[in-house]
Amino acid sequence: MSSSGRNARRSVRTAGSALGASVLALTLLTTAACGPENSSADVAVTAGAQPNLGLPANLDELKKWKFDDWEKWAKDYALPAAAKGFWTLDKLLKAKPDEPIAPPAPPTAPPAQPPAQPTQPAPPTQAPAQPTAPGAPSVPSAPGTKPPAGQPTQPGQPTTPAAPKPSSTQQPASQAPAPPAQPPAGQPTQAPAQPGQPSQPAKPSQPSQPAQPADNGNDPLPKTVNAQPLPHPYTKLGVHGKLFADEPGSGAAAAGGLNHFQCSATVVADPAHPGRSNLVWTAGHCVHQGRGGAFFSNLSFIPAFNSNGALSGGKQADESQYAPFGIWNATQAVTSPQWKAEGGKGGDPATHYDFAIIRVKPADGAKSLEETVGGAVPVWFNAPREQLTISEYGYPAAAPFDGMELNRCESGRPSRLSYEPSRPPMHAIGCTMTGGSSGGGWLAVKDGQPVLVSNVSVGKHTGEPKFQAGPYLDDVAAGAYDFLSRKG
Repeated sequence: MSSSGRNARRSVRTAGSALGASVLALTLLTTAACGPENSSADVAVTAGAQPNLGLPANLDELKKWKFDDWEKWAKDYALPAAAKGFWTLDKLLKAKPDEPIAPPAPPTAPPAQPPAQPTQPAPPTQAPAQPTAPGAPSVPSAPGTKPPAGQPTQPGQPTTPAAPKPSSTQQPASQAPAPPAQPPAGQPTQAPAQPGQPSQPAKPSQPSQPAQPADNGNDPLPKTVNAQPLPHPYTKLGVHGKLFADEPGSGAAAAGGLNHFQCSATVVADPAHPGRSNLVWTAGHCVHQGRGGAFFSNLSFIPAFNSNGALSGGKQADESQYAPFGIWNATQAVTSPQWKAEGGKGGDPATHYDFAIIRVKPADGAKSLEETVGGAVPVWFNAPREQLTISEYGYPAAAPFDGMELNRCESGRPSRLSYEPSRPPMHAIGCTMTGGSSGGGWLAVKDGQPVLVSNVSVGKHTGEPKFQAGPYLDDVAAGAYDFLSRKG
């Protein structure tokens, strides 16, 4: 993660960090029955969570939301457009790279304990308890048992078992699937009946508690893939561009006009307006502060930014040179309910839904964004992981990059990465892009055509491996997309 500037930027988001456990207990993770029909204002959330966000009781209900449910919830989707000429070259060059969210630090493992001593015959009175080893729990171990030794975790990995097993839907190369050592989490094991004892019926499974994968939804981290700059001009790749915004805030940074940030984004198709899309896909943390925050202001998209290299190498240029398709101001935006309710902390469950869709406004009633740049990318929801080969596009701006070049990582098949087993695992790919690549589109191929399957959310840029992760776009993402499409 980057600097103190990033920490200052996240101040609004981290004000409730002490309540992190409560955030994870939002009603999205509970199992009480409550459908979309009463999702507008009367759904309770747990103590410490953002008050009364109108969320359904669980993820399955959220996936069933219809257009009317999204409209009841997304009351602040309309945004004031940036003033014409707001984004001068000076502001663009001063905009700080919006960092991908950092993975959590690995947990500290407890020290290993010596084997338990054989028990001695008990005297008439109870023997005093043996002192525990430093750092061990105060409760003594059962006779004849041995606590497991602490296993170190790899820096940047989520909190998962030390040796995760491949999933049934995706196997790492040259590895055969291993049978599970135990039944799926959440299902009790049953001891065999003793002779002479009647068999006990198995407890019925809970339909609202789906079994979790034995590996908690994690594969080994992907290998590092080096980002490569694309040759100029790249107007044929005009669907990719840079997104600029001002984060709400106060203090010296805001007073000095230093709340300018930059991300990456991709033009996507608009099902309600085929061939005339004005929709752009990016990360949720590029447009909204997350828990307790608000949407950014002055959101503007520049497709094919610096296509001809007019700003490369520290050069100066006018707008017509570095913005060949113009500057497009956003008028609408929507992100996931999970990001608005929980987002802001590094590597938490909100990153599983760290996406956003924005609508931009054509200049003076001219052609649509899709017509102007020559295309738009369809979005593939619920894409089978085993069919994906990922190419990531973005404008990394933190060292060693400068934000002036469109880069690509040919990252291949994604791994799974999870911070919350009840949610679809994220996609993880090897890529060395840094801050500024947040929100950049991840493309795969479906029926011979490029399609968007994710965006940059999480990133690890130091040590090995260097990787990025993005949300798996499921029915929640499809619902938000459909809502904004139909609102245009």
